[in-house]
Amino acid sequence: MSPPLLGYSDLAIAAILVVLNAVLTWMFDLGLTRTILIAGVRVIVQLLLVGLVLKTVFALASPLLIAAVALAMFAMASYEISSRQERRFAGAWGYGIGAGTTMLATVLVTAFALFGTLRPSPWYAPQMLIPLLGIILGNVMNGVSVTLNAVSTAIVREQPAIEGRLALGTDRYTALKQLQRSALRSGMIPIINQMSAAGVITLPGMMTGQILAGMAPLEAAKYQILLLFLLSGGAGLGALGAVYVATWRITDERDRLRLDRLVRR
Repeated sequence: MSPPLLGYSDLAIAAILVVLNAVLTWMFDLGLTRTILIAGVRVIVQLLLVGLVLKTVFALASPLLIAAVALAMFAMASYEISSRQERRFAGAWGYGIGAGTTMLATVLVTAFALFGTLRPSPWYAPQMLIPLLGIILGNVMNGVSVTLNAVSTAIVREQPAIEGRLALGTDRYTALKQLQRSALRSGMIPIINQMSAAGVITLPGMMTGQILAGMAPLEAAKYQILLLFLLSGGAGLGALGAVYVATWRITDERDRLRLDRLVRR
């Protein structure tokens, strides 16, 4: 059975829940009423606009248009990573580290999926490429953002201990090894939790959507397994790249800690 088509009146009914949340936060003086309402309006405007844009992109199937959409997605994800850092790198590095590691991990994992498992024809089919790129990019963005924030704040917090190890002749990567491990754990835990909970605690979004669209549950489960494996690979690559580039940038060739390269947001 195919799911019924939703009208704007149906969305308006569902929006009552958001308004109810806003009223509750106002009653308990949580200071989130305005934030919740703005977020509700944003999700309506953003998703409807994306729907209109993707309708055009899917109809034209132009490689240049698809590339433009992908670049816009990368640019916005990179901005989000930079803006979420409590302490970020000064200058172009504050944007570039997150942008570079996120783009590299996302492109590699998306290419692996397109040419290794899904194999659409043509390979740049927008109905396949854009949703796949989007979900992988979002996951990599979260992993890189958490990892970068964890490593920068830990380095500032542990500055005396790190400089002590460096003064004793330890090289920069060895001196920061424990902090790197901790930051990588922080970046990987969300996807590990997501994989552990899938099918037991919750039905993931992609599987739920495919079942609602009429796909057989077993086939939907196969696609969800593939997606979670891709997300795991993307999160790992992104977090690993981010932590090592950040370590390289926060120190210099003389194995000195360079906190002057960090700025507080």
